Amino acid sequence: METILQAVGNLGFPIVVTAYLLVRIETKLENLAASIAGLAQAVNALRK
Repeated sequence: METILQAVGNLGFPIVVTAYLLVRIETKLENLAASIAGLAQAVNALRK
């Protein structure tokens, strides 16, 4: 928690919020990419 407050003081609130959101979105994008790959495999299996 101390490091977060230190980052806010050094970098500014908007930069810290942006970094936090990018980290959260990254994991969601990875999950979405895996879901799309699974969907593509399912569609290919139905075509055969």
